[in-house]
Amino acid sequence: MEKKVNHDEILKVIEQCQVGPPPGSVPPTSVPLSFFDFPFLCLPVTCKRIFFYEFPYPTTHLLQQVLPKLKQSLSLTLKHFFPFSSKIVFPPKPQTPHILYSEGDTLTFIVAESTTTNLHNLVSDTTKDVTCFHPFVPMLPSPRALEDGTLLIPPMAIQVTIFPNSGFAICTNFSHVVVDGKAFHHFMKFWASLCGSKENIVALPCHDRDMIKDPKGFKPMFLETVWNSPRERFMSLGHNLPSDNVRRTFVLRREQVDNLKKFVSAKCQNHGLGTLHLSTFVVTCSLIWVCKVKSEEIKNDEELYICPWLDCRNIAELRIPTTYFGNCLVNGIAAIKRSKLVGQNGIFEAAVAIGNKVRELQSEPYKCVESLMSSFSKWSLGVLGIAGSPKLDVYETDFGWGKPKLSEVVQLDSQLVSLSDCRGKEDGIEVGVALGRTHMLKFNTILEELLQKILVND
Repeated sequence: MEKKVNHDEILKVIEQCQVGPPPGSVPPTSVPLSFFDFPFLCLPVTCKRIFFYEFPYPTTHLLQQVLPKLKQSLSLTLKHFFPFSSKIVFPPKPQTPHILYSEGDTLTFIVAESTTTNLHNLVSDTTKDVTCFHPFVPMLPSPRALEDGTLLIPPMAIQVTIFPNSGFAICTNFSHVVVDGKAFHHFMKFWASLCGSKENIVALPCHDRDMIKDPKGFKPMFLETVWNSPRERFMSLGHNLPSDNVRRTFVLRREQVDNLKKFVSAKCQNHGLGTLHLSTFVVTCSLIWVCKVKSEEIKNDEELYICPWLDCRNIAELRIPTTYFGNCLVNGIAAIKRSKLVGQNGIFEAAVAIGNKVRELQSEPYKCVESLMSSFSKWSLGVLGIAGSPKLDVYETDFGWGKPKLSEVVQLDSQLVSLSDCRGKEDGIEVGVALGRTHMLKFNTILEELLQKILVND
């Protein structure tokens, strides 16, 4: 069987099967959604993450040695992370959406072989077509509609693509309704640890939704918005990107990040400001935002937006464990005029705006929850979104054949930037950017100029 994709890439599909928990290992279970999950029912998005691994052996060897271990360990992992092989139940009003696992529920698992793509080119830091990873992304099965209008939505699909004598890729496509990035990478590391038979087994997930307290009654308010949202959006969640866009991964070394922090800190002192929240996240986002806006060469002075997210597991007073399996994020919209971003103090101005918003999220997380649902409507205004985090340790996902040569968020576009820890021994941060071809050239030039300027002024 062959799978034809948009840009004449041909994949030979070797196998398509279903993988679920071992029979009888998970009782029928209904998992409620919290108010952290509901916004993703109103703006249904799927998250696509790909991991590339080096494995210089022929296809037959990989099929015999790697695939059985991947499948068996995945099945054992789904015993504990069963929501990924369940279904999202989205009934009409007044019933409440939830996640339901029934005996025999599985996820789609595809094995394919790439016949034309060079693995070395895919894992390089060079500029690539924005659709270059799309052939390796599994499509989620379409939702099934019951007679009463209830939608049963599959939450995850996985594809393993073999590059003969080079390596393989593991690509997941999952619904954000079920989990956030922290919980997803918990799942991936657990699967990898079982597959690699590591001594330090990753902790079990926590499925107790009762620990998400709702003192201000967000859930009924959000639920009303969910019932009124067009559920037809779930029926078409494919790729929809401009064909002339390209993507590139930029690496900021630790010393460059440190220089950024010193640069912004000195500006704060010069402007008589107190202590600012100057994390790696804040200064990196400030730099990238300024480079992106400067490279656009737009003259109007409109207000621009960026959307930082905060993991509430990191807030001690909320007492949510790091192993909580679900969404646990609040976001905020930081706004600033274009003229300030492109001005002489653009990075400083951006860092003040983002840093203040992050501090607000940390000090009053539940205040920010109130705008969690409404902030999704602002995406049409050109908000720059941030996916991932260097704290997720993506490159620690070792299935027993070494760490990834590259891991990327697939769904990058001009409104979404990804952040990650660095591969190899590089101590810094990886930034994934997708822009038009000409735009990307300008972005790269401006980035290099600003980093050099900061180094000189250090």
